Amino acid sequence: MAARALLIACLLLVAVPGFAATPRAGLYVTRMDPADAGARDYSKSGWGGGLDVSWPFGGTKGLLAAIGGVEMSSLLSQEKVIRDQLTGLRVEQHTDQIYGRLFVGGQLGPHGNGFLEPYANAAIGLVFYGISTNVVVPDDINRENDINQLLSSQNEAAFGWSAGTGMNLNFGAWGVDGGVRFLKQYGVPQQLGDGAVTVQPAYHQYRLGVSLKIQR
Repeated sequence: MAARALLIACLLLVAVPGFAATPRAGLYVTRMDPADAGARDYSKSGWGGGLDVSWPFGGTKGLLAAIGGVEMSSLLSQEKVIRDQLTGLRVEQHTDQIYGRLFVGGQLGPHGNGFLEPYANAAIGLVFYGISTNVVVPDDINRENDINQLLSSQNEAAFGWSAGTGMNLNFGAWGVDGGVRFLKQYGVPQQLGDGAVTVQPAYHQYRLGVSLKIQR
C-alpha cells in the first residue's frame, strides 16, 4: 500500500507542471497523410519539416499561449517513363508538388517546469501550393548530358485552419515534442492547371521534434 502511494506521488510530481511561463521554440519533422478524397485524388503522403514558437500570455500562469510557425512538405513526387516504339527514345516526366503553411493561433497547455506538458492548439494559416513538371531526355552514358525542359511551374495560395494535440517531454532547457494535427484547406486549385476547379483537401499531420526554451 505504501509502495503504491509512493508511486502515485512520483507520477503526480512529474505530471503536474510548475506555474512558470517560459516560451519555447520547436524544430520538427512531419508526416502528411491525405484525410479525404479531395486530398487522396491529387496528392500522396509525404515528409516535411517545420519550425514553430509558442509564447505564453501574461497572467495565465503559462497555460495559454500564442503560437506561430512555418512548415514545408512534399506531397507528390512521381516519375513517368514514355518510350517511342519506333526509335526507342526514352523520355522521363518528373512531377513535384510542394505544400507550405504559414500559421498563427492559440495553444492551451503548461509552459512550466513539469516533465509532462500536454497541450492542444488551433490555428489559421496561409497555405502555399507549388507544382512543377519537367521532361528529361536521359543520356545513359553520361547523365550530365541529359536534356531537361521545364514544361510548367505554378504556385498558388489558399486559406486553411488546423487543430491538434500533443505532448512535450520537458528535460529542462530542451525537450522532445510530438503530436498530431488535422489540417483543412479551402479553394485549392485542382492540380494547379489552367481552368481547373478548386478542391478542399484535408490532411492528418504527425510531428516529432525537439523543443528549446527561450530565456527571457
